[in-house]
Amino acid sequence: MKIQEIPVLLLTGYLGSGKTTLVNRILSNTKGIKFAVIVNDIGEVNIDASLIEQGGVVGQKDDSLVALQNGCICCTLKLDLVEQLNDIVSMGKFDYIVIEASGICEPAPIAQTICAYPELYPQLAKNGIAKLDSIVTVVDALRLRDEFGGGNDLLKENIGEDDLERLVIEQIEFCNTIIINKIAEVTPEELAKVKKIIRALQPKANILECNYGDVDLDLIIGTGQFNFDEVATSASWIAELEGDHDEDEHHHHHHHDHPEGIENEESGEALEYNIQTFVYYRRPAMDLGLFDDFVARRWPKNVIRCKGICYFNDEKNKCYVFEQAGKQVQIRDAGQWYATMPADQLERMKAQTPALRRDWDETYGDRMQKLVFIGQNLDQEAITKELDACLRD
Repeated sequence: MKIQEIPVLLLTGYLGSGKTTLVNRILSNTKGIKFAVIVNDIGEVNIDASLIEQGGVVGQKDDSLVALQNGCICCTLKLDLVEQLNDIVSMGKFDYIVIEASGICEPAPIAQTICAYPELYPQLAKNGIAKLDSIVTVVDALRLRDEFGGGNDLLKENIGEDDLERLVIEQIEFCNTIIINKIAEVTPEELAKVKKIIRALQPKANILECNYGDVDLDLIIGTGQFNFDEVATSASWIAELEGDHDEDEHHHHHHHDHPEGIENEESGEALEYNIQTFVYYRRPAMDLGLFDDFVARRWPKNVIRCKGICYFNDEKNKCYVFEQAGKQVQIRDAGQWYATMPADQLERMKAQTPALRRDWDETYGDRMQKLVFIGQNLDQEAITKELDACLRD
């Protein structure tokens, strides 16, 4: 007997982007689809819930609206979200589930929870499961333009949104559809620039444009477009980091030495707006103090996104992931390099892993500096010079 699967739309986007307006449109659909909605926005959840109820579609007795009251569903309420999804599925009265994530939530952990719970909690699957159908990110055209194009520092005006830039970027990177909302508030030229910025970060997602969340629901509901592996690897920095495997390493590095913009059908326009991407690639270790000083004091303000792997001369066996989005900078331990493995294990690993064999260097093993930069009007030569000055073998 086939287990019932109820599709789930995960709706993400930062505070004020228009998610609740879109939820109202979904609830007021005339297609006869019975939606269950999970609404959760820290500090705003009750307001959002009441706004949705006033749409006239949802009454207090039919359980069409489920408002979670205590915390962010992507971090503190993972198990509660699973139980909530199970409760909705078990009711047997809904065709589709919509989760409106908090504006300060990262989508990846929510997606992982939804995708993994049928295996982690098989006892909950007897009545059916919730299956992720689509992740849609809503962005505010005006705010995105100002945040990344006009240079306005919105963080100073919004208390409690210290992670805005990082969150906006991660929401754009981890989705299969992006809705650019409030397009009437920007000029056609500004909208084109916003789209280039989005494409620089996320080259694969579908892009829709609208005002007041007015989109064709057939483009976001029941699409079956979500694939975890594809979405998880769709960000521009991942594509750049993986590089061109058909070339040797020397050519691989120089392949990215030209500010070619984003390689798609609109690369000419990307160049017009000076949105560029390149990979900094070196083998020797860096001095952590010198690298920290560059990041803290001389990091270019026009770098929208930087992410990649690196290592330092005081701990050459450790690999680190470096990540920058706007003003937010993170560096975290990613474990040991394969070069530290015992020789017999290493040979087996190399035999099983073509990428490891391809990237292997007799002097450095798999150790490398590989940082992807995405930004506007990037001075690649200056950035490369600064990073080269950090190298200390």
